[in-house]
Amino acid sequence: MFDTMILTKVIGGFCGALLVFLLGAWAAEELYHMGGGHGEEQQAYSIEVPETGGEEEAAEEGPTFMEAFEVADVGAGERVFGKCRACHNLEDGANAVGPHLYGVVGRDVGSVGGYSAYSGALSQVADVWTPENLNGFLEDPRGWATGTSMGFNGLPKVEDRANLIAYLDSVGG
Repeated sequence: MFDTMILTKVIGGFCGALLVFLLGAWAAEELYHMGGGHGEEQQAYSIEVPETGGEEEAAEEGPTFMEAFEVADVGAGERVFGKCRACHNLEDGANAVGPHLYGVVGRDVGSVGGYSAYSGALSQVADVWTPENLNGFLEDPRGWATGTSMGFNGLPKVEDRANLIAYLDSVGG
């Protein structure tokens, strides 16, 4: 059946395996650092990198928000609104987890009647939901309005934000 000798062998096997593992890790670490002083040697070949290249590349990445907003596609914005639909409604006065977005473009921040769950962080950074303010908020809600209760991560693509704002602007008001 089961006696103490079998238990002793099992425990001894685990301890032996652990010892081999620890000794192997120690030996590998010693081999890796053999000779010591990694990082102290002079680099054999250095590649010169121009310092101003990053700014030019950042400018060439894509259109600015205003350029994207001028050519925004309302139909594409309606598809992007699918991400907002879980918490927001488009019907006037139909609040959900978040306030309704009917006529949000040009509306005062925090002014939806019947909705009282505003965090207060939004009214500290903007007075009116202009397309520029909506763009900043939709890009990174928690970064633009620190302390906001909106749990959305944001829309990284400027085209998606421009299309969504154009769609919201076309809906009501």
